[in-house]
Amino acid sequence: MNILVTGGAGFIASHIVDQLIISGHHVHIFDNLSTGRDENLNPLAVFHQGDLLDNGLAEAFTAARPEVVIHHAAQIDVQTSLTNPLLDAKINIFGTIAVLEQCREHGVRKLIYASSAAVYGTPQYLGVDEKHPIKPLSFYGISKHTPEHYIESFSSLYELDYTILRYANVYGIRQDPKGEGGVVSIFVDKLLTGKQPLIFSDGEQTRDFIYVKDIVRANVAALSKGSRGLYNISCNEQTSVNVLLKEMCDISGMSFNPSYAPARAGDIVHSRLDNRAALAGLDWSPVYTLRSGLQETFDYYKEQYLG
Repeated sequence: MNILVTGGAGFIASHIVDQLIISGHHVHIFDNLSTGRDENLNPLAVFHQGDLLDNGLAEAFTAARPEVVIHHAAQIDVQTSLTNPLLDAKINIFGTIAVLEQCREHGVRKLIYASSAAVYGTPQYLGVDEKHPIKPLSFYGISKHTPEHYIESFSSLYELDYTILRYANVYGIRQDPKGEGGVVSIFVDKLLTGKQPLIFSDGEQTRDFIYVKDIVRANVAALSKGSRGLYNISCNEQTSVNVLLKEMCDISGMSFNPSYAPARAGDIVHSRLDNRAALAGLDWSPVYTLRSGLQETFDYYKEQYLG
């Protein structure tokens, strides 16, 4: 199958590309390398460098002739969305519309879209299912949710199939602790460089952490399942940031000694996504526990940092 992956040099999508290549698909990557990295590019994929809103996108579609597009190129940082909402909207909303236009023009069969738990805002109940009200706290949550409506409309108007995946807090190998990295990659970096981890708020806020390889499996499942469906991709478990750091210290054999700072704007307190719809619609469920995912992540970075 010919597949185009936007953002394919990034943390999550590069792992998806690797698995698609292993499965025998012909893969093209479209990425501007603003946050993606050269070293994440699979040499067996065809790479096209460019922005979603320039002519390079159409050229990539023409070259790839994709049957399926997996769309991960995005502005992913909540704090950036608050300080620069125009940039956030330009990339996440207008960029997705540009992808949809190319899907229509090139007769793409299906779009798989990476959405986010941020669309829900402060949970009214836990676990949050797909019917939960949409009340995002940040511009990022708005810019990830708005394309969902465009996708549904393009599907109705132009017979474009789709699957929308709303990710919980993804962690794992290749996540960048220096830029917009998640808390796990930041903690790994602090522990391995002997620096004090910083926790915002009191650390009792909870997140639903899911390992990147389970995210990959959901995307692969969506190639043939989940037609016109919307699914939470999560572990359906709550873990506090304090407990997360304690678990990582236990795995690493290092001490637990964080500093604390005030909570950040746009951050919710508690999160847990119900993943039962994905089990039914995608025949998917996570296979990594938090412990096993953290162990694999830490072992990888220990080798990278310490040799």
